[in-house]
Amino acid sequence: MLETLNAVHLAYAAVVVSTAYFVRGIAGFGSGLIAIPLLAQVLPLAVVVPAIGLLDYLGSLTHGTQHRSAIRWRELLPLLPFTLLGVVIALYLFKRVDDDALRRALGVFVMAYALYTLLVRQSSAMGSRLWAVPGGGLGGLVGTLFGTGGPFYVIYLGLRGLGKSEFRATIATVFLIDGAARIVGYLGAGFYGGDVLLLAGLSLPLMAVGMVAGGHVHTGITQAQFQKGIGVLLLGSGLALALR
Repeated sequence: MLETLNAVHLAYAAVVVSTAYFVRGIAGFGSGLIAIPLLAQVLPLAVVVPAIGLLDYLGSLTHGTQHRSAIRWRELLPLLPFTLLGVVIALYLFKRVDDDALRRALGVFVMAYALYTLLVRQSSAMGSRLWAVPGGGLGGLVGTLFGTGGPFYVIYLGLRGLGKSEFRATIATVFLIDGAARIVGYLGAGFYGGDVLLLAGLSLPLMAVGMVAGGHVHTGITQAQFQKGIGVLLLGSGLALALR
């Protein structure tokens, strides 16, 4: 599959991967949300999702081990059973829904999340741990189908009032556990073929450079401005997928 891409497509894919992991280096999440809908313009989701899932796992391993002391386990543990249930359901669907339908569904989801980031004001109110049920379940389901389950974990942990360092370490650990379950599922379902491994291998140095660069960037924009910019990017990519 990858050998059929021309030089323009390959350059496009390289820019997408580098940008996605640069953003992850800054924010601690978001690589899948950016990389998967944009790469799905030139590659099948069955190749893109497992490959980015593998890269995200490596990224989460780095962040999770560097900031172990800041992990809030009591906020993380309620998510896990529902996350695993979502992963199992998604693996069942992945084998039975065609790629075009998945791509359009991904486009609709990405647009919905983009509109959420652009229009909904963040609340400082604490939310119940019962939000772990939809947060974990949808995170595992959407993450396995589209590689973009992070928004549900972000919303849940945001409701629990974590500080910046605790949020970064805890969500990296969520992605680490969620990613391990997804990788085992993809492997068992036979998704890790030559194209997926080749894409992940070629993207690995781009991921490393992007995350290191992002981790050292201190921008003058606020967190709200940063999220708005990502929201505009996601809105465009989701629309392109939904209408393709």
